Amino acid sequence: MVAIILIIAAIAIPNLLRARIAANESSAVASLRTLNTAQISYNSSYPAVGFATALSALSGVSCTPPGSSGACLIDTQLSSGSKSGYSFALSGAAGTPNGSYQFIATPLTPNQTGVRYFCSFADAVVRFSATSLSTCTASVSPLQ
Repeated sequence: MVAIILIIAAIAIPNLLRARIAANESSAVASLRTLNTAQISYNSSYPAVGFATALSALSGVSCTPPGSSGACLIDTQLSSGSKSGYSFALSGAAGTPNGSYQFIATPLTPNQTGVRYFCSFADAVVRFSATSLSTCTASVSPLQ
């Protein structure tokens, strides 16, 4: 009886881990799309500022009224920089107003919470790589 349970567990556990990785990666891609939409809304709402320079500027705790330091466009969990096994970083803001940005999503524990790295910049195309990303450029493969 114990042997049968161990055989079933040996088959089920790897499938469960692969399903968890796939779910985390799907969540990371959806989060990047949310972040791109938030940046576009932020840029439209605060044209003198341009794109946000920090994730915290896209969220906020007091939204009456929202402002450029807390626009209340994303939830506080995503603005913390960590969600569903991935960490999110915003960088590359430049100019006055800020005319560029890039997001990079990195698995918190590679090969356990995710196997791919994702990124996006002002063109709002989500890109992926099998290796760690330090910058996001058009040469990184777009997600299909």
